[in-house]
Amino acid sequence: MYIHPLNSWKNDPEIHDFLRKNAFATLVTQVNGRPCATHLPFVLDENSSGEAILSGHFAKANPQWKSLAGMEDVLVIFQGPHAYISSSWYNHENVPTWNYLAVHVYGKIRMIAGEELMDHLKKLVDTYEVGRPNRVRVETMTESYVQNQVRALVGFEVKIEEVQASAKLSQNRDGVNYKNIIQKLEESPFPLDKEIAEEMRKIRPQ
Repeated sequence: MYIHPLNSWKNDPEIHDFLRKNAFATLVTQVNGRPCATHLPFVLDENSSGEAILSGHFAKANPQWKSLAGMEDVLVIFQGPHAYISSSWYNHENVPTWNYLAVHVYGKIRMIAGEELMDHLKKLVDTYEVGRPNRVRVETMTESYVQNQVRALVGFEVKIEEVQASAKLSQNRDGVNYKNIIQKLEESPFPLDKEIAEEMRKIRPQ
């Protein structure tokens, strides 16, 4: 991923929080010499050696997993909030642009099954059931039902080897224009615009 030096994002705790918040990501691999992508929910965790990992699962009907035999390196793309930035918001002539947060994770993939797959599924469900009424858990489902569902899944784990993170948030603008961009985004009816304004305030409090 191209990252302008001004937009390079190196804060590991913030990036980990971002991965958890935007955990519905895109797994990219090669299938028959062509790029192939599947959109999946991931769980950020640590393995027994304390290394950062992402766990996920395919539907067994998805042919992408079959190409993973012998493959090691994969790419997982996490997309955060983004917003169009109109050049009419500047006090000088310029071109429009786009502000966004995105993280690319490169890692080594291996397939998981049995207790490892069940552990992933329990963590996944527990993560997204937090705060919901009538919360469900894998442990409270009947074993026969769970096992029947698991037979239709293929689990995997990605050991994180490299993280490329970009936070493009108008860092190249002076204080006056930066403040005006935030104001225009906060006035916008679009929720993602407001999220970008919030991220801009974090890196340069007004």
